[in-house]
Amino acid sequence: MAGRKRVVVGMSGGVDSSVAAWLLKQQGHDVVGLFMKNWEDDDTDEYCTSREDLIDAAAVADVIGIDLEAVNFAAEYRERVFALFLRDYEAGRTPNPDVLCNSEIKFRAFLDHAFTLGADCIATGHYARLRRSSDGTVELVKAVDSAKDQTYFLHRLTQEQLAPVVFPLGDMTKRDVRAIAQREGIPTYAKRDSTGICFIGERPFRDFLARYLPRTPGPIVTPEGEAVGRHDGLAYYTIGQRHGLGIGGTRDRADAPWFVAAKDLARNALVAVQGHDHPLLYRRDVAAIDMHWIAGEPRPLPARLAAKTRYRMPDAACEVRLRGERAIAASFDVPQWAPTPGQYLVLYDGDVCLGGAVIDAPLAGSRSSGGIFGTREWMSELARHAGSRTSAAKAKAARENGRKGGRPRKAITGAPSKPV
Repeated sequence: MAGRKRVVVGMSGGVDSSVAAWLLKQQGHDVVGLFMKNWEDDDTDEYCTSREDLIDAAAVADVIGIDLEAVNFAAEYRERVFALFLRDYEAGRTPNPDVLCNSEIKFRAFLDHAFTLGADCIATGHYARLRRSSDGTVELVKAVDSAKDQTYFLHRLTQEQLAPVVFPLGDMTKRDVRAIAQREGIPTYAKRDSTGICFIGERPFRDFLARYLPRTPGPIVTPEGEAVGRHDGLAYYTIGQRHGLGIGGTRDRADAPWFVAAKDLARNALVAVQGHDHPLLYRRDVAAIDMHWIAGEPRPLPARLAAKTRYRMPDAACEVRLRGERAIAASFDVPQWAPTPGQYLVLYDGDVCLGGAVIDAPLAGSRSSGGIFGTREWMSELARHAGSRTSAAKAKAARENGRKGGRPRKAITGAPSKPV
C-alpha cells in the first residue's frame, strides 16, 4: 500500500490477526483493531471462547499500541449465516458456514462498519494474496504457505469486497508468523489455531444440532438394502463420515470400517458402505449450482481447470462445463472421494482462485416421492458417478505417491505440493 492509510484490522484474538495488525503498524499505517462477536445464543465459557478471545485481542492491541473496538454482529450472523446453515442441514446437505461468514460478515458487515470508522481499507489474518491489475481488477491468489492457504474459504468474495482488502500474511509461512509474534512479545504467539465451526466450539455437534432440528431416527442400510444399524436423523451425518455410525460387527462381513455413502431422503435411510476406498464413495462427475465468479464475469466454458471439493484435499485436474444458468459440472481425471452436497466445488487456474459453486450431487431417492432405494437403478445412479474399483485404487495410489492417474503432480494445473 502506497502512503499512510487508516486500516481497520479484524482481530480474533489469535496469532494470525495479531501479527497482521503488528505488520501494518510497523509499516506506518494508522491501525485500528476490530473484534467481532458473532454468536450469543449460549455464550458460556464452557463452549464459547469469545470472552477469552476478546481479552487476548485487547492484550495484543495494548502491546502493539493500537485502539481496539468490539462490535456485535450476532443478529446479522443469525440471519445471513446460521439460518441458511440450519436450512441446508434440514434438507440433507452439509453446509460450510465459514464460507458464508466470510462473504456476509467479515467482508460485508465488518467492511461496512470499518468505513464508518473512516477506514481506507481493511485487513485480516487470512493466508491469501491479492493481485491487482491496472484496470482495477483484483485476483484472489493462493498463499505462499500452501498448507495454510485459505482461498477456498474466500472464493465467494466479489470485486467490490476485495478492492479495499489487505492480506498481510499472504507471503509468509505460519512458522514465520509465530516467530515474529514470539520475538515481539505478542501474547498470542503460542495460542493454538481455532478449528471446527465457530459457534459450535468444542461441544458435541449432534447435541448442538438437536437443539434446532428434530431427531428423526431411521435405518442404516447397505446399498443392497440390508439393515445394519440405526441413525438418529439424516441431518446429523455427512457423506464420507466414519465415526459415530454405531455399526458393530456383522456376520459374514469384513472388519473394514463403515462410511456414509448416501442419504435416501424419501425413506429416511442412511446408506453405508465398508472401506475408505469403496467405489460408491468416489465420483468422477460433480454437479454444482449457484456458481460465483470472483472476476464478476464467467470464464468461457468448457475449460480445463483445477478444482477441489474439500478444503484439505489437493487440487485435481478436471474439465468444467456449463449445465445451465449459474450451474456447472466438473469431470475429474481421477474420481474424487466423497464430494458432499452443500459443500463447495472451488475452481483454480494455476494459483488463481476463480470462484466456486455449491455441490449438488444427486442424493439417493431424490428423483421421485417413492425413491429408487434398493433397486438396480439406484445402484447404477451411484456407480455412474463413482467409477470402477480400479479408479478408486488409482486415486488412492495418487494420494500416496503424489501422482494423479500415473502423471506427475506438476502436470495438474494449480496443484499444491501437499493438501491444504
